[in-house]
Amino acid sequence: MPKSPRFSPDPPRPVEVLAFPSVQLLDVAGPLQVFATANEHGGAGTPYAPRVIAAGDPGLTASAGLRLVADPLPDPDAPVDTLVIAGGPGVVAACDDAALVAWVRARAGRARRVASVCTGAFLLGAAGLLDGRRAVTHWTQCGALAARYRRARIEPDPIFVRDGPVWSSAGVTAGIDLTLALVEEDLGRATALAVARHLVMFLKRPGGQAQFSAALALQAGEERFGRLHAFIAENLSGDLSLPTLAAAAGMSARSLSRHYLEATGLTPAKAVERLRVEAARCALAETAQPVKRVARTCGFGSEETMRRSFLRHVAATPQEYRARFGG
Repeated sequence: MPKSPRFSPDPPRPVEVLAFPSVQLLDVAGPLQVFATANEHGGAGTPYAPRVIAAGDPGLTASAGLRLVADPLPDPDAPVDTLVIAGGPGVVAACDDAALVAWVRARAGRARRVASVCTGAFLLGAAGLLDGRRAVTHWTQCGALAARYRRARIEPDPIFVRDGPVWSSAGVTAGIDLTLALVEEDLGRATALAVARHLVMFLKRPGGQAQFSAALALQAGEERFGRLHAFIAENLSGDLSLPTLAAAAGMSARSLSRHYLEATGLTPAKAVERLRVEAARCALAETAQPVKRVARTCGFGSEETMRRSFLRHVAATPQEYRARFGG
């Protein structure tokens, strides 16, 4: 007897990635690849049916110069699960296209959820989808987004934010992190981690992680202080006072303070505090360790000291941070 055809237990979820002329290429390709890889690692069947769509001419050129061919905009009432709005330099013209903005507004009303990558948040704002909601975009554009859409609550720090059915992400690669979170919501954490491993991602970042890490911010001084940064990272829970750091760097305390500030723009004490806050944020988001233990292992000494540092750098207490971003 002939073999029975293999059918998916559930129909694929229609996913649309909206592009436009001068779109940021990775804002389109990153989410598409995550959904495509999830189709390979999501178990039986095909979880997603992703496609790129655009208004007008189906041929458009991304800001990187690559020519893309997109499907036309579907009828706003056609079935759709997830609508992803890419960003890029062309988003300014897209926001001025009244017909496109109206289509986004109507399409979002039909979708189960809508997401923006990078400056795609401006198109969500133009469609009124950020009113009364928390959102994020690329860190260089958060001020402009907040000024333009005053009814939105723009958070400049996280790599992605979810507020109900509306998701938004920071710049470029953060769209991959957001899409992994969408996959995790649909198919579970194990599948999302399998996708991340297949894409050879360094790690799967929670949404509350900073747009750029404290370690990255300190890399301006890496040539001279790389070994010192490694020492700090390995001894966060220990004594990282200025004399200890100076001894590790083979310099006098006064010389370290002067040269370190010139190289990184921070004092050694401020750099240590930032690295400790970053380590604590990861622990609060990714583990169930008690706050007191997190404070101790990250070198704060007490919950109150960690609380004051969080209020300075995150504008939230450790408990508030975990409630918002904890997995």
